[in-house]
Amino acid sequence: MNIIFFLLPKSQVAYINSNSTIRQALEKMEHHRYSAIPVLDEEGKYFGTLSEGDLLWLFKNEHLTLEKSEQIKIKDIKFEKDIKSIHINKEMDELVDLIVNQNFVPVVDDMNTFIGIITRKQVISYLKDKVTL
Repeated sequence: MNIIFFLLPKSQVAYINSNSTIRQALEKMEHHRYSAIPVLDEEGKYFGTLSEGDLLWLFKNEHLTLEKSEQIKIKDIKFEKDIKSIHINKEMDELVDLIVNQNFVPVVDDMNTFIGIITRKQVISYLKDKVTL
């Protein structure tokens, strides 16, 4: 089965631009109650995923204050985990391999443009339904 059936489109996903500041990311993640958020570059391509852990380590190691966080751009920090994206034309077995270690998988098109996400919950529901059939 193609993963497109599970896609939560970009228009329904909160994301942040790589030129945004740490403070802006914190506020968006807090507002949406996200523990991780996709990061896109200026062209809308998938840049990475920023997590609460990334922010906690940054604040600890750099002794950041909220004031300082307004001066640091997301593109200038190191992400602790390399959250992989998946191409929209991939099959379910490849998605399952990724989702085991991620809360969601960013989905990209042929140009690496971010088009949405697939959540772990969606995949677990699909697998549950397959088992019960």
